[in-house]
Amino acid sequence: MPRFVKDNFSPSIRKADSTIHFANRWDHFLARFGIRRNKHRVEPGVYALGKPDGDSPVFVTANYSLSFDALRAALKGISGYILVLDTRGINVWCAAGKGTFSTDELVRKIEQTSLDNIVRHRKLILPQLGATGVSAHEVKKRSGFLVEYGPVKAADLPSYLENRQATPDMRRIKFTLKDRFILIPVEVVGILLPALVASVVAYFLGGLFASIGVIGAVLAGTVAFPLLLPFLPTDNFSTKGFILGWIFIFPLSLIVFLESSTLELWQRFLGLISYNLVFPPITAFLTLNFTGSTTYTSKSGVKKEIYTFIPVMAWMFGSGILLATGLILINLL
Repeated sequence: MPRFVKDNFSPSIRKADSTIHFANRWDHFLARFGIRRNKHRVEPGVYALGKPDGDSPVFVTANYSLSFDALRAALKGISGYILVLDTRGINVWCAAGKGTFSTDELVRKIEQTSLDNIVRHRKLILPQLGATGVSAHEVKKRSGFLVEYGPVKAADLPSYLENRQATPDMRRIKFTLKDRFILIPVEVVGILLPALVASVVAYFLGGLFASIGVIGAVLAGTVAFPLLLPFLPTDNFSTKGFILGWIFIFPLSLIVFLESSTLELWQRFLGLISYNLVFPPITAFLTLNFTGSTTYTSKSGVKKEIYTFIPVMAWMFGSGILLATGLILINLL
């Protein structure tokens, strides 16, 4: 007969509650800004929320602290167990794509925690966004536990638990302005130092407008792009990025063209071309960082896009740098 754990807080089961403390919010702030990027983790294992018993539901999540906190906060007033998988500090959606929120890891944690001795039932509630990494029939075959996919958002779990059925709205992924805005800080912080160095180099080699071009291309790719994403035409991120980059850089290149009236017309014209070759690929390249954060892409689609457009970006950027270098040398002679 199975040996059920009578003490919810035995050494094998950690305690958890639904309160988000200041320390948790500070951790969330650091994570949003990409600070200590690999340190936002909780220990894998089983957590008791409230006063669960052998019939309480079991929720599965990643050991990324923001994922864990979002789940426990949503379950306020609900007793249950949280089974935390070792996803190496990666959120559910990304971990499912990377293979750490997976069938093997789920079965492994079921065995390691002796989950069959903790609950009488054999049902697990997984986040819908983890479905790409978990094979439900394999989990059933290897562990005896049935996988049940909950709603997209943890906040919908209380409503979902009323009849264990998700409404169409609960299954729909929404990428709102707020969701897109949240992505900006981590992208800006990640590129800030290289962008500042590049802008200084551009200033000494090409002047103030070249420096503005670097900063503008970076801000277009990290700030303007997520905010304007739904409104940009085309179906892939790279061409959206090219379009946004040209929207910014073409007016700047025209200003440079008009301001360099002392140069020969052909030099001014080639300078205009070099601006439009160098800077849009920077914006387009940065937009690829958002492929893993949005509802607009698939794993195969991202691979195809990278193989298709990275060579184009490299060719354009390299050609523009060579052209700009040639013009600088001509002006020095």
